[in-house]
Amino acid sequence: MSDSAADTATLTPTGALSVEEVLSVHHWNDHLFSFKITRPATFRFRSGEFIMIGLPGDNGKPLLRAYSIASPAYAEELEFLSIKVPDGPLTSRLQQIKPGDQIYLGRKPVGTLVADALRPGKRLFLFSTGTGLAPFLSLARDPDIYERFEQILLVHSVRRVSDLAFRTELESQLADDPLIADEALVQFHYLPTVTREEFPTQGRIGTLIEDGSLFIPQLRGPAKLDPEHDRIMLCGSMAMIREFEHSLEAQGFEEGSNNKPGDFVIERAFVD
Repeated sequence: MSDSAADTATLTPTGALSVEEVLSVHHWNDHLFSFKITRPATFRFRSGEFIMIGLPGDNGKPLLRAYSIASPAYAEELEFLSIKVPDGPLTSRLQQIKPGDQIYLGRKPVGTLVADALRPGKRLFLFSTGTGLAPFLSLARDPDIYERFEQILLVHSVRRVSDLAFRTELESQLADDPLIADEALVQFHYLPTVTREEFPTQGRIGTLIEDGSLFIPQLRGPAKLDPEHDRIMLCGSMAMIREFEHSLEAQGFEEGSNNKPGDFVIERAFVD
């Protein structure tokens, strides 16, 4: 591990943590980056779940944070998307990792942003802001999603154009994905929106719903959210999630969970 990221000593696995190697790092801009690490042979997860990752803290104990897994469940490596916080206890050092460095990985993925927490439906809306995109990168590349839903719309709202991580891949409708390329070409739609710079689509997600621009021509069905057939996942800023939580419930949508599937889900672990 580089001196700037953590102690130079080799990390030690524990009962709750494995030690993995950083394979690659991509810096999207000055406050956003993604990275890939090795995946243990026994590690299993459902698309949309999160896991604890981290580095040694100043006291020598692991300093851990929850990160949604951005890679599909069948990938040989694990990918994550992160912001850069200059004074953040973990991210101030995590942003300096390089290939070959070591990192802690939890052994038990969990979460509610999973298909099992939703009732069957026709359209799946994935509403994300910032790094809330991460779990939906995994879900959008899951073959099971294309069997459960006729159409998938991934909406990514950011402040600046450079914050649109993975934009090229998503605009191509995941054409390079070996398992879902054919399905995604017909069923997957991507709608990026920017709030503080010029861009073809501008405005917050709520605004796009109100003015109808969310319901792009390629998206079949009514130009409104329909609790009978539409299912929704939310991930991103707490303000966005709180706003939609109350709005959706007022429209007749019921929140789902792993124990009781519903019409929309949020990741309570990040909000509460």
